[in-house]
Amino acid sequence: MTARLNNWVLYRRLCQQVWPYWRYILGIFLLSLLSPPLAALTPLPLKIAVDNIIDHHPLPRFLAVLLPENVKHSDGRLLLFAVALVVGVALLTQLRDFANSLLTTYAGEKLLRGFRARLFRHVQRLSLSYHDTKGTADSVYRIQYDAAALQNITVDGVMPFFTSALTFTTTICIIVGINWRIALVALAVSPAIFFVIRTYRRRLRSQAREVKKLESSALGVVHEVLGAARVVKAFGQEDREGERFVAKSNEGMRARIRQVFMQGGLGILVALLTALGTAAVLYIGVQDKLTTGNLVYVMGLISQLYAPLKTIGKKMATMQTHLAGAERAFALLDETPDVVEKPGARPLARARGAMAFRNVSFAYEKDRPVLRNISFEIEPGACLGIAGTTGAGKTTLVNLLTRFYDPTAGQILLDGTDLRDFNLADLRNQFAIVLQEPVLFSTSIAENVAYARPGASEDEIIAATRAANAHDFIVRLPQGYETLVGERGMRLSGGERQRISIARAFLKDAPMLILDEPTSSVDVRTEAAIVEAMERLMRGRTTFIIAHRPSTLKHCNRVLRIERGCIVGLESAASVTEGEGCPSDNLAEAVHGGTAHV
Repeated sequence: MTARLNNWVLYRRLCQQVWPYWRYILGIFLLSLLSPPLAALTPLPLKIAVDNIIDHHPLPRFLAVLLPENVKHSDGRLLLFAVALVVGVALLTQLRDFANSLLTTYAGEKLLRGFRARLFRHVQRLSLSYHDTKGTADSVYRIQYDAAALQNITVDGVMPFFTSALTFTTTICIIVGINWRIALVALAVSPAIFFVIRTYRRRLRSQAREVKKLESSALGVVHEVLGAARVVKAFGQEDREGERFVAKSNEGMRARIRQVFMQGGLGILVALLTALGTAAVLYIGVQDKLTTGNLVYVMGLISQLYAPLKTIGKKMATMQTHLAGAERAFALLDETPDVVEKPGARPLARARGAMAFRNVSFAYEKDRPVLRNISFEIEPGACLGIAGTTGAGKTTLVNLLTRFYDPTAGQILLDGTDLRDFNLADLRNQFAIVLQEPVLFSTSIAENVAYARPGASEDEIIAATRAANAHDFIVRLPQGYETLVGERGMRLSGGERQRISIARAFLKDAPMLILDEPTSSVDVRTEAAIVEAMERLMRGRTTFIIAHRPSTLKHCNRVLRIERGCIVGLESAASVTEGEGCPSDNLAEAVHGGTAHV
């Protein structure tokens, strides 16, 4: 659930995030200082033409001081000055807008890139339990879309808001110098506008949260369906999934329409109030018999005065959407990993590979244990097979080895030290993993093998693929090691992907090895090549193998059988049989009267 931050807390966190880019923000601020004088100068040529050239009134005091005598006393030269002023102001305004646009784009993109990178790094560090619960689509939405709120708030929201406020203040001061009653009437509209904005703000923020939640949900459907495209096609469910996406999108569309209605209502009220203020100024200006030039100038200034108020109203409405996005992005940053590294954790260069489970229990959810009181030991270099029915807890057990999760009770020791005492990166570097479904990235074969050790040379990569029985099929491909494997490696067969995964494990050369159902999805001939490669990979390494096929377990020293989260037997690889269920919670006595040894 997205945390709803107090406004001041949210603004403080936004400032902290923006602070490293203060130089760019300062540049945008300095450019914004040019906006009020340019706004005040825009209607001035018209006043000069009407009052000073047509009606021959005296020049305003600041112009009388600035202009040379030969210009002040010549209608033709004064007209040329007015025309030049029109062109000059327009050119300066355009240059200021261009410089402002360039700087805001550059600053905004740097700010957005940094914030997205921070979110992405944080998401990668979150525990697997978070991703299992939330899925990936919501995190993708927050990184790609909600993170953009920071850019929108800072450079597209706050700075225009500030510029508008500065222009408003400057314009009011000029109008006071011409007629204080008109300034007072013009200013009287402002409190009403700010009251309306404040009233709408909370409703707009709430609606923006709803819109983002529904958009994220629709993205989740797309992510899920495209990730399972083969299953969808196999069952002919394209139309059904299309309808599911449309249904989610319709919910989002209705929410966005409600949001537009709210923003439109705010815009109408602001426009009505500014129109009433303009009408009142026109009425008083005529009643007070202002000169034609002054009346034209004041009406021009009023348009410059109320334009910022309209901008503020519009920005305040869109800012609620951006603030809702910022809340969601910061909520993701506030998620804490379940698995954390201790302060001053011990470094680990290369482990011997002795492992011990001591009364280890684990549950994904309270009162639903997956493992119960697991105890066993494995010597360095030994191979332990882990067998059991689906859902018995086999994969969960090996996930505890790499601290993807931490036990809810008991402890796991590596070379006599609790896993939680080690540096987390060092600990995970002790393991090479080959999964049932090998994970490849949409790059070349060489890059996928080298993922285990990015600095590996070409010779080392080839040596690893030879050891994994993968070199021969790779060199037969048109582009050899530079062949792109496609998303998740789908351009290769299951056996080819698995052998590349094994090559990656060879290249890592870790002292401990986890093989999770490595041959379950390949044919018998391919299995023979993979098993031969695994035999070489296992030599001298402490190995854990999860498998159903006896042929995969035949090289294990012992096979640990798990059922319903309990150890029910420790057998030789040649005598693997079906277990009889979980005998008791006291597993230390269930196996050899104490801890099982391998």
